Amino acid sequence: MAITKFFNEMTADDGSVRAHYAGYAAWLSETPADRIARKRAEADSLFHRFGITFAVYGEESGTERLIPFDIIPRIIPAQEWKDLEAGLRQRVKALNCFIHDIYHNQEILKAGHIPAEQVLNNAQYRPEMQGVDVPCNVYAHIAGVDVVRAGAGEFYVLEDNLRVPSGVSYMLEDRKMMMRLFPELFAQHRVAPVAHYPDLLLETLRDVAPAGVNDPTVVVLTPGMYNSAYFEHAFLAQQMGVELVEGQDLFVKDNFVYMRTTQGPRRVDVVYRRVDDDFLDPKAFRPDSTLGCAGLLDVYRKGNISLCNAIGTGVADDKSIYPYVPKMVEFYLGEKPILENVPTYLCREADDLQYVLDHLGELVVKEVHGAGGYGMLVGPASTKAEIAEFREQLLARPSNYIAQPTLALSTTPTFVESGVAPRHIDLRPFVLTGKHVQMVPGGLTRVALKEGSLVVNSSQGGGTKDTWVLEA
Repeated sequence: MAITKFFNEMTADDGSVRAHYAGYAAWLSETPADRIARKRAEADSLFHRFGITFAVYGEESGTERLIPFDIIPRIIPAQEWKDLEAGLRQRVKALNCFIHDIYHNQEILKAGHIPAEQVLNNAQYRPEMQGVDVPCNVYAHIAGVDVVRAGAGEFYVLEDNLRVPSGVSYMLEDRKMMMRLFPELFAQHRVAPVAHYPDLLLETLRDVAPAGVNDPTVVVLTPGMYNSAYFEHAFLAQQMGVELVEGQDLFVKDNFVYMRTTQGPRRVDVVYRRVDDDFLDPKAFRPDSTLGCAGLLDVYRKGNISLCNAIGTGVADDKSIYPYVPKMVEFYLGEKPILENVPTYLCREADDLQYVLDHLGELVVKEVHGAGGYGMLVGPASTKAEIAEFREQLLARPSNYIAQPTLALSTTPTFVESGVAPRHIDLRPFVLTGKHVQMVPGGLTRVALKEGSLVVNSSQGGGTKDTWVLEA
C-alpha cells in the first residue's frame, strides 16, 4: 500500500505555516526570484572553489562531485531539539555500556536479552578486544545517529553509526554557506551555533588519551585522497589544528606509535581514525592492507594509544543488533527509551523471514553491514523483476538482511528544477563522548532530491540542507 500522507516540516495539514518557520516563510515570499537564483548559483560556485566534494562510487564521470546543497533550511524549534537531544544522549550512553559489556562480562548475553551467537558470531565482533580496557570505558567517541520523522511528526532512530560516521564537515560548511549568502536571516532568527564542533571534537579526543599523558598528540588517520570522505578528513584535521596522516606516516617502536615528521619521529597518543577495523593493522587483521600501521593493535591493547572510535564498535551498529537497543537502554540505564526504533524484522528468524518474503513489495530490506544506501531493496519503488532477483539473494543468505516498513519520511520544501517542492529528509546529529557527552545543536540534514525517493545518501545522489535549531 502506497503511503500518501507525509509530515511536512514547514506547513501544517491546513496549509498554515508552522510557527517556527513563519519568519523564514515570510522572507522567502518577499525575496525576488532572481536574487534566490543568483544566490543558488553562488553557493554552487563557492562549493566548487572550496573543493567541498564527495566521491560517488561506480560513477564513470569522475571520482568526485559536489554534494547538491539546498538553501531552504530545515528548522527545529528549541523544545523539540531538547527532547531529541535527551534521547540521543541516552541512546549513545547505553550503546557504549553495551560495547564495554560484550568485551568484558557479557551480562546482557547471560541475562538472555540478546542471543549470544548473534553478537559473538557477528562479523564485526572483534575477539581481540576481549578484556581490553579503554579510557573512560568509551568506545564510540563519535556517533552519528540517523533520525527520521514519520506519521504525525514523531522521531524514530533509523540506524546508529558508531564506526567511522561521516558528514559533519557538510553540516559545518552548509552553515558557513548560509551565513555568507543570507546574513540577514541570521540577524532575524536566533539560530544556535554549530561552528564550535571541531573544538568539542578535539576536547573529546584529548579526554580519552592514555593514562598519564597530559598533553596528548592527536592525529586524524585517513585512508587517503581516494576515499569518498577525504575532504572531511582533511577539513577536520585542519579545523582542529592536528596532523592528517596516512598509515605509511606511522610506525611502532618500543610499544608506542610514532609519526614521521620533518623534525624526526614524534609520539602519537590519540588517533581519530577514519579507517575501518579490517585495515588498521596488517599484522592483526588483513595482511594485504596498506592503509594502517603494523603493530598498532599490540600498542592499543597495552593502553599506550587511544583509537577513536575504538576497535570493535561495529557490532553495536550492525543492523541485526539495532532492534535490541531499546532493551540496552532499560538493561544498563534502568530507563525507558526516549527515542523509538523503527519496527524491524530479523530475516534470520523463520517467522520474520516468511513475513518479509510475503510483503517484499511493501518493505525496505537492508544488508546488516550495508552502508551508503547500497545493497538494499526499497519495495514500493522496485520493479517485479528487481523484487524477484532480491528474493533469491534473501533466500540464499537470510541472516544477512533485516527489513523495515517503508516509512513516511517527513518532507521540507526544496528547490528543484520546477521550482519549490516537498522532498524527503532525515537528520544525522553527532554525539561526542569523552569525559562528558557533548553535542552541537543540529546535525546534517540529508534530502532525497529525486521526486518520491526515500534514499537520502549523498553517495546515491542525495543533497544536504542547513539545520537550524532555534534558541528559546
